[in-house]
Amino acid sequence: MGHYNNFRTVVYIPAEVADKFTPEKLASDWEWIEKYIGLDKVYLETHRNGTDVPAEQIRMIKSYLESKGVTVSGGITTTINDFEGAEGGKQRLFGTFCYTDPAMRARLKEISEYTARLFDEIILDDFYFTNCTCERCIREKGDRDWVTFRRELMREVSEELVVKPAKAVNPKVRMIIKYPNWRESYHFTGYVPEVQRDIFDATYTGTETRSPQYTDQHLPEYLSYALVRYMENAWPGRNGGGWFDTYACWSIDRYLEQAYLTAFAQAKELMHFQWSDLIENPMLSAMALQLGKIDKLMDGIGNACGVPVYIPFASSGENHLEMRFGMLGLPIEPTPFFPEKAASVLLTESALADGDIVDKLEKYIREGGNAVITTGFFREAEENLRAAGLTEARLSGRSIPVTRYQVTGDFAGFIEHRKEIFFPEIVHGNNDSWSLLNGGDGDTHSALVLRRAYGKGRLYIAAIPDGDSGLYEMPKAAVDVIKRVLTGGEYVSGRNVSTFTYDSGRMLLYRYVKSDLRPERVTLYTERKGAVLVDDLTGMRYPSNEVRRFEDFRPSSGTAAEVLLQPGKFTKVHWETQE
Repeated sequence: MGHYNNFRTVVYIPAEVADKFTPEKLASDWEWIEKYIGLDKVYLETHRNGTDVPAEQIRMIKSYLESKGVTVSGGITTTINDFEGAEGGKQRLFGTFCYTDPAMRARLKEISEYTARLFDEIILDDFYFTNCTCERCIREKGDRDWVTFRRELMREVSEELVVKPAKAVNPKVRMIIKYPNWRESYHFTGYVPEVQRDIFDATYTGTETRSPQYTDQHLPEYLSYALVRYMENAWPGRNGGGWFDTYACWSIDRYLEQAYLTAFAQAKELMHFQWSDLIENPMLSAMALQLGKIDKLMDGIGNACGVPVYIPFASSGENHLEMRFGMLGLPIEPTPFFPEKAASVLLTESALADGDIVDKLEKYIREGGNAVITTGFFREAEENLRAAGLTEARLSGRSIPVTRYQVTGDFAGFIEHRKEIFFPEIVHGNNDSWSLLNGGDGDTHSALVLRRAYGKGRLYIAAIPDGDSGLYEMPKAAVDVIKRVLTGGEYVSGRNVSTFTYDSGRMLLYRYVKSDLRPERVTLYTERKGAVLVDDLTGMRYPSNEVRRFEDFRPSSGTAAEVLLQPGKFTKVHWETQE
């Protein structure tokens, strides 16, 4: 039994740290980590860069930690100091292996076998990719493009140099591959999760988002949730945990939020990287205060669910856009498989990696599905969508300034004097399609959310600002139009807020800690008349009121309730229907 009910606390020990441990230092460090977060498991690394930890040192560490009730697994980081005479050393970022170099290939096989003799479970850190462009790699690539070459190379390396050698010396060994937080670039560097899921026993997910506005990868905070969900859908039941760190977290809250969202996504393990960074780190004492709260929050919550977003394997385009919607309160469930049975689906430009996507979309909508496509998707698939009969609209190729919004189904839906944002202009046949949201400046405007009926379903085209951050500048009522379409009318109106939904009907609401530290009052809507919003933690019943709208040329009604969210605090609620 671990320290918590809903996840295990895990720490990674890099080879350089493990190599320097004395029994005294190990004991002192363990006491610190155990005191603050509790330690259920460690991944103990045997190799990184130029460090190979001797077997006797590994056994000393392993024996001590196991005596304290800690599960100990192995780890490998596939980085290496240059061999004498190796080609292209300066061409390989981060010291990754050249997987066409015979000496390096032999070395990797040796490391895998060595580690498997010491452990029954091994994880590969997320430097297990190739970026080498040495002369040998260029020759081996031949006429293939780099993506095809690297994907085929890493499939072969995974099978022949990592997994098979490990299982040959230890048939019981469980091999785990950790994928990094840059999902949109996997295929460029040889990561092939759709193939590697048949080679490795399990996967792990990088949930490091750090400080998005400054770090190189500019990842929205919501990635710590969304990428876990994506990998869970890619490897059902075999996604072991989420992995975050202290780097470039210039506030304690930014560090903690990585852990919160990883837990909300129901990762089985919360991996704190890495051991020596945690010792006497004040961030850990803050984490200690929060882990118990997170654990209690997740009790009996059900299974995570949300609006499906189709992101095929080996895809990129409008990268992280779905996560930005997640930062605006839309609960999303990214998946690499087209969700043909879902009531609604969101498609960004990434979905175009599926060459059959327009055919799938036509069938899906004709049979009753509601699909929202972004203008990034529409721009690349416009001709095929028109040929399929799904729309008569087109993009003009111009961008229009928007300072005024109109929610067309709401007679009071005029929002004036907003910050100027540029959107791609959608041109359409009046009354063949209908605009649910207009945007303009002066006496001109254009559709920002366009709807067209087809078969039993509907296609919606959503205009995305020229810069993604423009989504955060849009009025809440404008973004709510997209939320209503995708959620069927049960959604949260707010910004800088995420909503995490579960099949039990429970919702977690979280207001991020950013430069604006004020509380935010959000409004929750449901189509259920007479429903009451209940706080699961306090039992409080929020005042609810009936909401009337005019949509689709007819009146409709539902229920709304307001909740005041404090930055960095958790709220757990559900709608209760009165008898």
